[in-house]
Amino acid sequence: MPDAPGRPATALSCPDATARTVPGLVNFRDLGGRRRSNGVLTPHGVFFRSETVDAVPPAGWEKLYTLGIRTVVDLRQPGERARDTGTRPPWLTTVPVDLDGLADHPDFWAGYWDNGLMGTPLYYLPHLVRLPQRMGAVLAALAEAPEGGVLFHCMAGRDRTGMTAMVLLAAAGTEPEDIRDDYFETVRNADALAAATGRPNPEAQAEQLCTVHGTSMDGAFRAALEGLDLEQLFDAAGLPGDVRTRIRTWRGTVSVLS
Repeated sequence: MPDAPGRPATALSCPDATARTVPGLVNFRDLGGRRRSNGVLTPHGVFFRSETVDAVPPAGWEKLYTLGIRTVVDLRQPGERARDTGTRPPWLTTVPVDLDGLADHPDFWAGYWDNGLMGTPLYYLPHLVRLPQRMGAVLAALAEAPEGGVLFHCMAGRDRTGMTAMVLLAAAGTEPEDIRDDYFETVRNADALAAATGRPNPEAQAEQLCTVHGTSMDGAFRAALEGLDLEQLFDAAGLPGDVRTRIRTWRGTVSVLS
């Protein structure tokens, strides 16, 4: 299958910076425009990431609609979702998928939750290896969403969202430095996100935690990316062939790279 020139039929290409400006969101972006190993860029209008959409006003939903987004995949825990009482437009499909699995897997989270490591990339690879079904459920939701662009988010759009973006970009054969740059765009947005939410900027604490464990945020993310084995993840999650193909081809918009 040849690479498509840019986007699904119902999504709008958004390569310029103005497309990133959505009322109610400060950590929003299209995963398009990243370099793949074959020299072709990831297509715009397929996958988008952000922080929680709870505070998006009508003007923000209108902007998301014009960008082609028709589905939101919510990666939060049930208790977090329960606090969202906002009204969503009728054209939007929302799919909840608890990526953490905190209540279902207390033994895993005992090593990462109370010590703060759940706010660093140090938990990404262990989560993917030990709880592959959680990411598998997310990938299935992304692959099987209705036609149009798909936005996925957690609370800050940082860790659960960052891990999902890492997997999606790797599945498309994106250059590692571009995957890293996408992750650290959230770090660069941290002050704006803290100001918008009234929560502290967590980056200094996360960096300190990584230092205590003999690495850095950069080193931890690189290690997670280098250790990611997509076929092993897909097999362990029990993903059917059509879902694997939809993820590797970004919902049919690019070719599978060998």
